[in-house]
Amino acid sequence: MNVFIGELIGTMLLILLGDGVVANVVLQKTKGQNSGWIVITAGWGFAVAVGVYVAGWASGGHLNPAVTVGMAWVGQLGWEQVPLYLAGQFLGGFLGAILVWAAYLPHWSQTEDTIAKLSVFSTVPAIRHTAGNVICEVIGTAVLLVGALGIANTHNGITGGLGPLLVGILVFSIGLSLGGPTGYAINPARDLAPRIAHALLPIPGKGSSDWRYAWIPVAGPLVGGIVGALLYNALFAGLTPI
Repeated sequence: MNVFIGELIGTMLLILLGDGVVANVVLQKTKGQNSGWIVITAGWGFAVAVGVYVAGWASGGHLNPAVTVGMAWVGQLGWEQVPLYLAGQFLGGFLGAILVWAAYLPHWSQTEDTIAKLSVFSTVPAIRHTAGNVICEVIGTAVLLVGALGIANTHNGITGGLGPLLVGILVFSIGLSLGGPTGYAINPARDLAPRIAHALLPIPGKGSSDWRYAWIPVAGPLVGGIVGALLYNALFAGLTPI
């Protein structure tokens, strides 16, 4: 039960703070309106760090089905635990999105742009190109897994308390460098659960939830998580530290 609660609370905070920074930047008449991409990527980085700090002791702080599946694929997590992780992550993502909606309640009616409203909850590609969008999500998520496994590697001598902050910096870096084409979901629960919330919530003039695109930020990160975990193990397993 620790795993479920940890992943639920950690992912809820991740989405509350991550989708929250997007809302602050793109919705009308907020204090952070039009403050830009660097603010969004920094906010997501800090959101990841906070979520992992809160949940790390209880569940390892995956907060991401791509991380969970990647770890299970390389034998670092039992497959029997995966459903509990995923249930916490998706429910936490849904609840976090509802909290963002509530926090910015007066601003939805002030914002006419339906794409801006959707982008608070889920990713919207800059250019719709199926292969390109999938490839970008695979690469970004593979970098996330390689980086996170490197941070967690005891041979690097990184103390446990510093790990979540470094993972947050890693996500900040991915957003700055690889986030432009798709908005860097790199996490199925970060996109699908809030997209469902967008579809269900009474948001004035919200427009489509864009279900035709929704499979890409789920499938791409899942493949990328497996690729990243396999790549890290293939490159570094069995090496002797200097």
